[in-house]
Amino acid sequence: MSNLPANMMADAHTVVSCTGLHKTYHGLEVAVLNGIDLAVKAGEQIAIVGTSGSGKSTLLHLLGGLDAPNAGAVGILNQDLADLTEAKKGHLRNHTLGFVYQFHHLLPEFTALENVAMPLLIRRMARDLALALAAETLAKVGLQHRLQHMPGELSGGERQRAALARALVTKPQCILADEPTGNLDRQTAHAVFDLLLEVNQSQLRSLVVVTHDLELARKMQRQYQLVDGKLQPL
Repeated sequence: MSNLPANMMADAHTVVSCTGLHKTYHGLEVAVLNGIDLAVKAGEQIAIVGTSGSGKSTLLHLLGGLDAPNAGAVGILNQDLADLTEAKKGHLRNHTLGFVYQFHHLLPEFTALENVAMPLLIRRMARDLALALAAETLAKVGLQHRLQHMPGELSGGERQRAALARALVTKPQCILADEPTGNLDRQTAHAVFDLLLEVNQSQLRSLVVVTHDLELARKMQRQYQLVDGKLQPL
């Protein structure tokens, strides 16, 4: 039986949701999250800010099913993750969510094209089709001239654009971005952030961004601050 509240379960427009979310790191006995409720609707923009160590990344990992809460429930497309096997959870994640991190995590031995195609190849899509879709997605983020370049041959901004393309290639319904501009200079950070917003608006992908940058956060429709393990409207 799902632990998701009835109002979230009934809403077909909710992509990702959580209720009563608690997370404590045992050993240290540090309570990071103390009862988080959040529903991300289709096409929404949500920013979450907070100080270092406040639990922003932990919350994003829980929403993405990369970690499990100590209490509470997380739902993706109204399916309670606690009810799913690891295989089904991974399948749902791969087909619904796109992840972007502060560090691009591109594989250095593969070209930009191959890196972006990787999530599709993991799905066992035919290689030719996967590469074609990867090339198309790289073009959308302005990297059509960098398909055969290795990550080490790309600038910081280009590597982050390639990481964004990798998140987008599966056509996810929601993008979860953890400090996606934190490793970039100011000008490049704004360019990458604006690209995320453009994707959100043009493709109606839900967007949840964790950032320490208030100026960037204020570009989003909904803004929250994580304080003492709870979300507060900013």
